[in-house]
Amino acid sequence: MERLDVSFTSGDARCAAWLYPGAGPIVVMAHGLSGTRRDRLGPFAERFAAAGYAALVFDHRGFGDSEGEPDRFSPRLQREDWRAAIAFARELPDVDPERVVTFGSSMGGGNALAAAAGDPRVAAAISQVPFLDLPRQAYHSSPRVQLRMLAAAVRGSHLPAVGAPDEAAFINAPDSEDGWRRVVAGGEDSRWRNRVSARWLLAPPYRPARHAARLHCPWLVCVGGADQVARPDAAIAAARRAPHGELRVYDGVDHFDIYDGEEHETVVRDQLAFLARHVPTGAERPIGVALTTPM
Repeated sequence: MERLDVSFTSGDARCAAWLYPGAGPIVVMAHGLSGTRRDRLGPFAERFAAAGYAALVFDHRGFGDSEGEPDRFSPRLQREDWRAAIAFARELPDVDPERVVTFGSSMGGGNALAAAAGDPRVAAAISQVPFLDLPRQAYHSSPRVQLRMLAAAVRGSHLPAVGAPDEAAFINAPDSEDGWRRVVAGGEDSRWRNRVSARWLLAPPYRPARHAARLHCPWLVCVGGADQVARPDAAIAAARRAPHGELRVYDGVDHFDIYDGEEHETVVRDQLAFLARHVPTGAERPIGVALTTPM
């Protein structure tokens, strides 16, 4: 399958990306927090490309192959990267600029929602195992661990992206470190680093769920029913608030289960069906949208 290495400018840096060429609609894709395109996003993009969709899979500034201050995480800067990626996608040859789909995983799922809500031309959005309301969804560490994380934020230092429940790490739910490292090991020459800046914890809480009730386009929310990293209730509630929300809840599925195996196949099938309904690859346009309930 054809794939091109491309880049686009966001702020004062170049963001690295893979382009799976196609004509018509395009899916703009990214991970969240410190995840990169090499960490099992390629298999999703390949399936979309095989179904006739172009796909642009990018690394945020400071992560993966992109330029920028290494390991600096900022929701604001990542939203800027999304806007730049969408603008770049719209200028690609053969792409229909009115049929852009945003696709994000984990915190990228929240970014995909925010990017779609902020752009009335976005045709649809997909959020898988998403963080949409960090205070409500994040694993609750012990007070001692939370104080260590806050101290790191005040110092302006870095913390591990993943760790054990008793470690001061951004993702420290039970079994989460093993789950993410399995994703990285199964990726494609991963450039992932277990290091993320902590200063952003002092900013207002990450809550893109606030955009759900006014989202103009169809939105597919794929939720792991047993997700210990991004607890599912807030994502389920947000999907139900969205005027054109479609919700899929996968019983027994944890946060990192969707990247391979049977769970991956199930999620991708639902995503392809969603795309076929709302952003078909042909010239025809979809008529109407639907609200579905949990599985």
